[in-house]
Parts: sequence; C-alpha cells; structure tokens
Amino acid sequence: MIVITGAAGFIGSVVAGELNNRGRNDLVLVDDFSKKQKERNYIDLRYNVLINRNDFFDWFEENHYYVDFVVHLGARTDTTEFDWNVFQKLNVDYTETMFSLCAEYQIPLVYASSAATYGNGELGYDDSHEVVERLQPLNPYGRSKNEVDKWILKQEKQPPFWAGLKFFNVYGPNEYHKGRMASVIFHSFNQINATGKVKLFRSHRPDFEDGQQLRDFIYVKDIANVICFMMEGQQTKVNGQQTSSTENFNSQLSTSNLKSGIYNLGTGKARSFYDLAAATFKAMGKDVNIEFIDIPEDIRDKYQYFTEANMTKLRDAGYDKEFTSLEDGVEDYVKNYLRDFIEVP
Repeated sequence: MIVITGAAGFIGSVVAGELNNRGRNDLVLVDDFSKKQKERNYIDLRYNVLINRNDFFDWFEENHYYVDFVVHLGARTDTTEFDWNVFQKLNVDYTETMFSLCAEYQIPLVYASSAATYGNGELGYDDSHEVVERLQPLNPYGRSKNEVDKWILKQEKQPPFWAGLKFFNVYGPNEYHKGRMASVIFHSFNQINATGKVKLFRSHRPDFEDGQQLRDFIYVKDIANVICFMMEGQQTKVNGQQTSSTENFNSQLSTSNLKSGIYNLGTGKARSFYDLAAATFKAMGKDVNIEFIDIPEDIRDKYQYFTEANMTKLRDAGYDKEFTSLEDGVEDYVKNYLRDFIEVP
C-alpha cells in the first residue's frame, strides 16, 4: 500500500489520481476529511481506506508491514498564518514523527518541503544541503519547513530512501478550496470571468517593473510525475518481503542515480506574473486587461520578487521528462478544469 497524507488537498489528491492512472489503487488516504469543500478532490479516487490525520500514527503502528511507500504532503500551508504553534504541531512535529517511524520500519518516504525556505533568495535557490542551516525564511510557514529539513539532515537513523521536495509555485486542478492561498491563475480566471480584467501586484522595488516579478511556476501534474519517478526502482517492503515497485509503474526512467536528500521541484525557468496573466487571458479567448494594485502591507516585507529552482540535482538523478511550459499548463488547467468548475460565458 501507498500512504498519502494531505490526500484531500491540492497536491495530494493529484498525486493519488496519478497513482490510480498508473494502476495503483491500494492507497491509504490521510487527511482531515471533515472539510466538505475538499470532498470533490477525492470522491472519485480508488483507495483502500480513509484515515483521519489524528488517527494515522496509531494505524501506522499496527499496519506498517503492508506499507510500500509514504508520500507525506499534509501540512498547514497558509503563508499569512503567524501562529507558530499551528506550524509546530501540523508541520514540524507531524513530519518529524513520520520520518522517525519510516526510519524505524524502513519504509521509503517523500515529504513536502518548500521554496519558501529560501526567504528572499539572498543565498540563491540551490538545493545543496550545506546551505540549509543558513537559510532565513520570511514567514512561519517557510521557517517550519526549514526546521524540518535541518532536523532530518542531522538524523543518523533514516528510511532506506527519503526525499524532501522544495515545491516552488505550484498551480493546477484541485486547489479550489484554498481561498486566498490558491494560485494566481485560479484567481485570475475568476477575476476575468467576473470583471473582464486581472489585478496584479505592482512592484514596490525600483529594479522590477509592475507585473514583472518573477516566479518558478510548476504545474501540479509535473509534481505527481516526479513523485512517481522517485517511487520507481526503490526497494519497498510488502508483507515483510523485499520487492521492487518498478513493475507497478512501467517507466523507462532510470533511477540509478537517485539518492536520499533534499530536491528542488520547479521548472528551472522563472516567468513573470504578466506572462501568467496573459496566458490565462489567451486560454479564455479574451484580450489582455491588467490593473496593478499595491501589495497588501501585511505581506509586503515578506514578498518574494524572484524565485527560480536550480534543477541540476534532480536532472542528475535521472529525471529527464520535460516540465510543462507555463502556456501549456495554463491552457490545460483553464480549458479542462476551471471551465468545468465555473461556467465561462
């Protein structure tokens, strides 16, 4: 079985769907399933069992022999939340417990880190382990992810394979429930549909023009492909016996160079918010109409003007699939998902 935490959420549900597509239906979905707005993300998935996140560790203690792999994506991801106790419980303590149990039971683990750990980028965006201790995240969310990365790198007892994935700006289907924290594409679609225009943040720095703030935008389907890649070729434990999960995926990708560690997960190519908005207008068949507004004061001093993942480590590990371009990802998202979510006139 494959455990996926955060399975009712954005990335977790897409990963579960991709595993279904690849023939894996023996999934253990973990989340807070009391939130009805997330139900559409998992109602059509094929799985073995749903487990509340608060009950999972008890279940894991009793059933770990049947678990092939753990994909830990559950977390509090709100970058505007400033109560550290929330992040300590849901992000730090939960992930460290998960890592410790996977090490004890020798089960491979992939967990979600974040590009928010890089702060304002003064140390660059290189996923080298040597830089982790010196990173200065701009908000408690980023700090919580970096605290986990630092702790894991110090652990002597480890799972047979582990990877912390530093997600950059992820967009795509199943983020409908995220409210303010949904991608700019999601909000742009809704704004265009309602008003015919998009509001983007103006620049508060002289070295960036309005709308030319840059991000490494990655389509959520690419995230799912990378996680599946990391499962391939790993020696996993099924009913106490060692077996290779490769036969479950039928991939031609080589994982011979894949080692445990922290990996960036972006496209390696930064694009502007203007480009993103323009791609959304094009996918909707409308002319570009953009209005610039001030960045809210509560996040202005924590706002990143540039992010771009150094993807050398993942490429060197054998991942050779092309990442979805911004234009292609936006077109697929708008035409195949958002148009069904909200009817466009």
